[in-house]
Amino acid sequence: MNHKINSVLCSCLLCVAFGGDNAVAAELTPQVAVNHVRRAFDNGEHNAFTDLIRWNGKFWLTFRSCAEGHPVNSNGAVIVLSSPDAKQWTVACRLRMPESDTRGPHFFTLDDKLFVVFAAIYPNQGTEFTHPTMNPNNFGCTAYTSDGEVWSKPLPMKGTNGYFLWGASSTNNKAYVSGRRTRRIASTKEAQEPEFIGETVLFESNDGFQWKIVSRYYPDSADETSFLFESNGDLLGVTRRGGPDPTRVLRSKPPYQEWTQERIPFFIGGPLIKKWGDRYIVGGRRNSKDGKKTGLWWLVGDQMKTIGVLPSGGDNSYPGFAAVDDTHGVVSWYSSHEKDEAGNVITAIYVADLQIVSPPPAANTDDQ
Repeated sequence: MNHKINSVLCSCLLCVAFGGDNAVAAELTPQVAVNHVRRAFDNGEHNAFTDLIRWNGKFWLTFRSCAEGHPVNSNGAVIVLSSPDAKQWTVACRLRMPESDTRGPHFFTLDDKLFVVFAAIYPNQGTEFTHPTMNPNNFGCTAYTSDGEVWSKPLPMKGTNGYFLWGASSTNNKAYVSGRRTRRIASTKEAQEPEFIGETVLFESNDGFQWKIVSRYYPDSADETSFLFESNGDLLGVTRRGGPDPTRVLRSKPPYQEWTQERIPFFIGGPLIKKWGDRYIVGGRRNSKDGKKTGLWWLVGDQMKTIGVLPSGGDNSYPGFAAVDDTHGVVSWYSSHEKDEAGNVITAIYVADLQIVSPPPAANTDDQ
């Protein structure tokens, strides 16, 4: 498919901040202007769970689209868009696996190819598996392109059976994705209900197709983790967690067997972490006095400094980010804060330009 998506200009200023989490002095981190907020995609379906990357001279944006809404449904599909300027978007491909919901797509690059990985999630209706991570039939899928023009068909990621994939990155000619599942651990005549335990793992691959588990960094919880690799191979991640347990910052050194965890004092849903110049930008959903909003933060050490709130509301979050240079970037997210001409709530994909407008003093540029 190769039709144009018209961007709709929605806003041009980000100025609202979350309160109570400014643990880092303002002078340590720069202010960020958000320009040209625009709707990148809306087809009348539920569009959500974005990722964004620059590759081969273009921006690439991916997300899940489903007419039946947010819950797991076998009509869910992954859409990949491309754009030379992050303003006008073209559909590059639409990916589906039979009888499953394809969702949670993320990009990585390997061997000069662009890969999109996503989870094939099977609906759990009529079974004891009440959460998407519980179905043992789940598995990871990938599609790739070598030139940005021709995409492969979706291919199963061997070794990922039973896991709900979320998050991807690559370093040193290897690719990594995180996977989560909820396993049944007890089934006895005495048990009133089946017992389950969560698990979150790190998968590794040399080619993007064959995968193996290299670390179980949460042996008791199934979580979404966004992560990146430093130039020396060190891994830095942000994990969603949930309930009374707040979001955590993760760190690990090769071969990623030992992990440190630091709690930040609030919850971030659908987390993002990316390197922007020599700083780290974090995004995701957080509760505010105005409801659930998609926010942006600087991560400095293990502390968070609020950047601000993107135009958002209702069902929203799962941002992506691509740096243009050390002071310019593009952010993507989904939200249901707008309505169509008939007054119906839409759940659409948005992008905006980010620009650093007030760098901190030179003495404070070393944040780590």
